[in-house]
Amino acid sequence: MNLVARAKGILTNPRQEWAAIDAEPLDVGQLLVGYVLPLAAIGPIASIIGWSTFGFGGLFRLSMGTIIGMAITSYILTIVGIFVLAWVINALAPTFSATQSMPQAIKVSAYSATAAWIAGIFNLLPALAILGLIGGLYSLYLCWVGLPILMKAPAEKATTYVIAVIVALVVIYFIIGAMTRMFY
Repeated sequence: MNLVARAKGILTNPRQEWAAIDAEPLDVGQLLVGYVLPLAAIGPIASIIGWSTFGFGGLFRLSMGTIIGMAITSYILTIVGIFVLAWVINALAPTFSATQSMPQAIKVSAYSATAAWIAGIFNLLPALAILGLIGGLYSLYLCWVGLPILMKAPAEKATTYVIAVIVALVVIYFIIGAMTRMFY
């Protein structure tokens, strides 16, 4: 799997890319090391650079220890969040007459986060970090498109399934954000 080609495919042609992802066997190690870890690092690394270089519009800066601590904490919790969300996706599957499959749930969870991770580049300028929400919203759309395909949800229940997963996703990432701030 080529990281750049997969990220480009999921962002520019999600339906076709989800179909390709659906057909692939899952190697969790390869997915984690070759895709999740590098992309999930974009935001934390950009935050370290942005906060240490620019601060918030020149008004204030955080200490380097705080910046690095927050970046590491958010990075680790983001990785954990991928697996928690996959567990939720898989656990909810029978409720919506979808196929229970942890490998497929992991794929949905990991690949749907692509846009949010890439939008983490906006953290280079902390005042522009709010633009990362655009990537987050597009990631919700990617989940909307991919979940029914990978989890084989019937059309009449797919929308409700996706909404339930998106609510869980939002809650998970609010918890991750709160935990990151709680430690620093």
